[in-house]
Amino acid sequence: MSINLKKRVLTSIGLFLSLVLIFKYKPILVYCFTVLGVLSIIEFLNLTKRIFNNKYYKTIMNLLFITYVSFFCLTIINFMNFIDLKILIFMIICGCVASDIGGFIIGKYFKGPKLTKISPNKTISGAIGSLILSCLVIYTLFFNFIGITSIKILLIGLSVSISCQIGDLFFSFLKRKAKVKDTGNIFPGHGGVLDRLDGIFIGIPTGFITSITLL
Repeated sequence: MSINLKKRVLTSIGLFLSLVLIFKYKPILVYCFTVLGVLSIIEFLNLTKRIFNNKYYKTIMNLLFITYVSFFCLTIINFMNFIDLKILIFMIICGCVASDIGGFIIGKYFKGPKLTKISPNKTISGAIGSLILSCLVIYTLFFNFIGITSIKILLIGLSVSISCQIGDLFFSFLKRKAKVKDTGNIFPGHGGVLDRLDGIFIGIPTGFITSITLL
C-alpha cells in the first residue's frame, strides 16, 4: 500500500468518525458545518482568482457559490432538529461517501477507458463502481433504519451517485482551468475541503428531493 493510499485510508476513517459525532451532537454539527462552509468558500475564491481575469464574472461566481454554500449549511443544521430528516440526511451522506469510495476502489482496480477528458483519473469502471456501491449502501440503510425495500430506493441511490459524480467533475473542471491538482491540503491524501465536499454539495439536495418525491 502506497504512502498516499495509507493517508487516504486513515483520513477516511477520521472523517467517518467525525461524521458520527457530527450527527450525534448538534453543537459539533454546527461548528463543523460552519468551519467546512467557510473553508470551502475560501478554496473556491482561490480557484476563481486563478480562473477569471474579468472581475465581473469572478464576482458573480463567488456570490453564487457563497449564497449556495450558506443556504446549504443552514438548511442541514436546521434539518437536524427533526429526527426523520436527520436520519434521511445521514443516509444520503453515507451514499455520497460510498459513491466516492466505490469510484476510487473500482477505478483503481479495473482501470479501463477514461470517462472524460475533464478528469483523467476518472474511468468508466470507476463510474459504474460509484453507482453500485452507492445503491447498495443506501438500500441497506433504508432497510435497516426505515424498513423499506423497494426499487425506488435504488433510484435514490442512482440519483445520489450520479449527482455526486457531476459535482466531482464540475470541480475537476474548475481545478483544470485553475491549473491546480487539489483545492487545498487540509486532508492528508485527500486534498482540500472542496475535494471532499464537491459531490456532497450536489448529492445531498438531489438525494433529498428524490427521496421525498418517490417515498
